[in-house]
Amino acid sequence: MENKIEIYQGANGQTQIEVRFENETTWLTNNQLVELFKSSKANISEHIKHIFESEELDKDSTVRNFRTVQMEGKRAVERERVHYNLDVIIAVGYRVNSKRGTQFRQWATQRLKDFLVQGYAINEARLSQKQQEVQTLKDGIRILSRVIEQKAIDQNLDWLNHFAKGLELLDDYDHENLDKKGLNKRPAHYPEMAEYKEVILSMKSDFESGVFGKEKDGSFESSIAQISKGFGEEDFYPTLEEKAATLLYLIVKNHGFVDGNKRIAAACFLLFLQTNDLLHNGEGHSIISNDALASLTLFIASSKPESLSRRMSGRWKR
Repeated sequence: MENKIEIYQGANGQTQIEVRFENETTWLTNNQLVELFKSSKANISEHIKHIFESEELDKDSTVRNFRTVQMEGKRAVERERVHYNLDVIIAVGYRVNSKRGTQFRQWATQRLKDFLVQGYAINEARLSQKQQEVQTLKDGIRILSRVIEQKAIDQNLDWLNHFAKGLELLDDYDHENLDKKGLNKRPAHYPEMAEYKEVILSMKSDFESGVFGKEKDGSFESSIAQISKGFGEEDFYPTLEEKAATLLYLIVKNHGFVDGNKRIAAACFLLFLQTNDLLHNGEGHSIISNDALASLTLFIASSKPESLSRRMSGRWKR
């Protein structure tokens, strides 16, 4: 492996770090860590040992064996050697007692400050955008729910009354007068990850695709975890409907699977509703039809964040 980290002084006297990445991280051997921090092999090994013993990092996910080529005399020899990823490199850098270690910590601290200052504004804007998109989605769900509920109550509506009801709903939405009926703030029951994956596995035989449900990265697990998050005692998504809407949105938009993102998102959405006794009304009828579920999912998939943002900002300015 040729991946390396170099420390040097810039023209302004500040510490500079040049990092070579591969597969979203960089890997160094023990010897390379010794060279990086200008320390002893025994010292570096001791730090790594303590990092894993204290469970600061998981050894299985941060250590890899790679085959490397090194010269022994005039002969190139290929050997398998232990490498440590960037998480270990940083952890060692905050422990090692050397001038290089001090330079590394100065650099890392400055990068953290940059992230906190610059990243805060960027993430705040993204969060605001996500909140706007989720609000639009929530409004859409409430409109669909009321239409479905009204249809179940009265199957004898003539076409004029049916469309008049739709116009009334759209007028409520335009003037921000949608009612709060059906917003449940009771504690949520979260399906286990194994339950979500069982649903996905059960769907595979229904679709002729060798890559249906094949995960590309960890974004699916991230989407599942997001709906249970909060800050202190404040839940980011205080109602069950918001959690369900956010779950559907994130799975569709994160594209965590090679194939089947929309179908999987809809199935997981239904699983969450079912787990929280929201999938059926008191008479045992489903609260959302097949057509409504498909329309809602396709609405999310085809939506453009910038257009949603403009729409929401326009509503708030009135």
